[in-house]
Amino acid sequence: IMPDYTWFEGIPFHAFGISKETLQNVCNKFVVKEEDLILLAYPKSGTNWLIEIVCLIQTKGDPKWIQSVTIWDRSPWIETDVGYDILIKKKGPRLMTSHLPMHLFSKSLFSSKAKVIYLIRNPRDVLVSGYYFWGNSTLVKKPDSLGTYVEWFLKGNVLYGSWFEHIRAWLSMREWDNFLLLYYEDMKKDTMGTIKKICDFLGKKLEPDELDLVLKYSSFQVMKENDMSNYSLLMKKSIFTGIGLMRKGTIGDWKNHFTVSQAEAFDKVFQEKMAGFPPGMFPWE
Repeated sequence: IMPDYTWFEGIPFHAFGISKETLQNVCNKFVVKEEDLILLAYPKSGTNWLIEIVCLIQTKGDPKWIQSVTIWDRSPWIETDVGYDILIKKKGPRLMTSHLPMHLFSKSLFSSKAKVIYLIRNPRDVLVSGYYFWGNSTLVKKPDSLGTYVEWFLKGNVLYGSWFEHIRAWLSMREWDNFLLLYYEDMKKDTMGTIKKICDFLGKKLEPDELDLVLKYSSFQVMKENDMSNYSLLMKKSIFTGIGLMRKGTIGDWKNHFTVSQAEAFDKVFQEKMAGFPPGMFPWE
């Protein structure tokens, strides 16, 4: 069976839990508050890892919260029907997550002092991760091969639309004081450095032993074993089969999957679409 999509402004979303009405509400009605913290990323860029780190920073490394409350309740997804309902009712500072492209996000963000953390990952790794993840779910149309998926990805015919457009648009905010840009590759190479950077951005002072606890409890292995964070509770509902949310979490795995001609085609589109950014903007290039 061909899965249904929720189409909104020409972009496909999985129909499971995301309705056109909620997307319209996020875009036109949702009011961002000054004390909100918004975690943004294109899908398969390490979003859940970022949520885990931020939650642990908020509890100064105490794992009780992350071990007792599901990750989607701690930082609800604003574009989902359930997440939107939780967020509009929540009093006080809110932590929220989104994969939405900038033009579909609440306009109130752009006149607000709310803090935004935007996470970017090498799109080749994003593509491979997405291929294995979506390929094992019943949420989306399955490509017959990685080659087909490369073509879809380069054209933006994938969930949440084009990676290139997503990145270009959100990066227009990179000079704002309330916007922190992070790279998945830097998070992997220097996780502690990234944790400290987030603490500085949020104005949180953590002691060295508290920072060590944040590092310990946000590690890939610990997250993979934490049922509140690894989506195993959703997997049981058979929307996803097989692979699970956390496959490898590595850097450069795309080299084990792309053919030479796929890599060349990707490079060509990357150069065209990302022209105009300063050299060294993307740590993997």
